Amino acid sequence: MIKECVMTNKNMLIELSEAFGPSGFEEEVKTIIVNKFDKLKSYKKTEDGLGSVIFSKETDKDKPTLTLVSHMDEIGYLVKYIDNEGFLKVQNLGGWLTQSMINQRWVIRTKDKDIIGVSGMKTIHVMDAKERTSFYKSNNELFIDVGAKNQEDAMNMGIKPGNPVAPYSKVVELKNNRLLGKAWDDRIGCAMLIELATLIDDRLLSYNLNFVFTTQEEIGLRGAMTSAYLTKSDMCINCEVGVAGDYPYMSMDEAQEKLGGGPSIFLHDSSMLPDKTLQNYIENIATKNKIELQYEILAGYGEDGSMYQKSREGIPSINLGIPTRYLHSHNSVIDFNDYKIGIRLAYLILDDLSGEKINNIKNKLD
Repeated sequence: MIKECVMTNKNMLIELSEAFGPSGFEEEVKTIIVNKFDKLKSYKKTEDGLGSVIFSKETDKDKPTLTLVSHMDEIGYLVKYIDNEGFLKVQNLGGWLTQSMINQRWVIRTKDKDIIGVSGMKTIHVMDAKERTSFYKSNNELFIDVGAKNQEDAMNMGIKPGNPVAPYSKVVELKNNRLLGKAWDDRIGCAMLIELATLIDDRLLSYNLNFVFTTQEEIGLRGAMTSAYLTKSDMCINCEVGVAGDYPYMSMDEAQEKLGGGPSIFLHDSSMLPDKTLQNYIENIATKNKIELQYEILAGYGEDGSMYQKSREGIPSINLGIPTRYLHSHNSVIDFNDYKIGIRLAYLILDDLSGEKINNIKNKLD
């Protein structure tokens, strides 16, 4: 039976959401994760060359290996240069919609401290009609104001090219058990993996198991590529955010998930189609345990599971999502109940699986 006390801990979700961790600068997130695993007893820690961290529960090296994956990084920026007036020009790390970045607060991490800045914008009083509907034409126009008087002043703050920048956004609990915050993509997946590792810490399994927390997903699935090579997996379940479309201006043709509808299975994204045998297996687990699944078919998107699917001889992989509104912005919304149900589903999968079942899925045997 799943321990409810593990699955109702919002504090870890909040801690992970608020952590600083743009692509390539995931150290703070990794420290939180490592500290959680240090309290567990049955996992061996390794890292790949890009900094992805792997916690392994090895039963027998000759038995098949299941890997659960999530990514630690969030979208952010790099300081490109400081102009003569002391404003920061930046390079995006990941897929930002520039219009949603206007007049937002940011954290610039220097060697010694964090500095808060704001992405400036022209006041409406001097905008022409066209600018009022579409101010920035490209990412190159975005600038961050840290209060500096000039370039030298900004440099004296410790700011220099290459400093990472992340959204400044604290978690707020909304009505109906919903949470507003940044970086649910993919800190919600990281939290799920930590919860699952805790639940099965003292379990003896008939297969080998990896919990993998990858780096640099938002800039090309890079940590998944190296960790997939290192883990030598036989099956992969990627835990990610889903794209909720249950709000104004969205249509079912764009995204099919909704908050409160439970976890989702991605049937299509631009990087991967799921393994059909693995999909059928998970659907059977959900049906048996009366868990409602949502389905998502997206034209875009890309996720770590695709790197595992393409590794070695090609391994069964699937993407499980937790519906999230307003992705890749300072403020996204999740339903905590979807998170809990997602953990329950994943736990039931881990509980039901065996080495034989993993091999059957791998060999396309229902």
